[in-house]
Amino acid sequence: MILPIVAYGDPVLRKKAAPIAKDFPDLDKLVDNMFDTMYAASGVGLAAPQIGKAIRLFVVDATPFADDDDLTEEEQARLKTFKKAFINPEIVEETGDEWAFNEGCLSIPGVNEDVFRCPNVKIKYQDLEFNEYIEDFDGLLARVIQHEYDHIEGILFTDKLSSLKKRIIKSKLAAISKGKTNAEYRMRFPDKKMR
Repeated sequence: MILPIVAYGDPVLRKKAAPIAKDFPDLDKLVDNMFDTMYAASGVGLAAPQIGKAIRLFVVDATPFADDDDLTEEEQARLKTFKKAFINPEIVEETGDEWAFNEGCLSIPGVNEDVFRCPNVKIKYQDLEFNEYIEDFDGLLARVIQHEYDHIEGILFTDKLSSLKKRIIKSKLAAISKGKTNAEYRMRFPDKKMR
């Protein structure tokens, strides 16, 4: 089922998300719905707060990045098959010299800016059966994971911009929260006036 994506300005995007218990109802169905929602919006990652749920869950499918000719064949192969749900994730370590990459967000349509992040991340997480893993990711995978992880910490990519960039996009962000955007997917807006 395709769910509406919560727009910038909704308080749920600023909450630190709560852990998910093993008895969480219909978790597999929620994960399926999140993948469906993400695909419908042409995204590569989606965190639970973006569908209005302040829980520690995000999904990633990096397949669209696999076509990038700037990547090595090994990176392309890894991205081509990378589809995963991260339950109760916790970043253990971020390492390496930060690098810039132009990021966007399904909750902030039409806004893309360069964000600096570490190239390597070590993350502890659980799968749908609550088996625990600790894995290292690098490059674009590390970046997508860090972006989605920020969502469950109540952080948006716009928080990482310079004060000048923040001033430049301030009116765009205000417009998005009021529903003034041309997103090609269903959204839920915090400040849109009901008619």
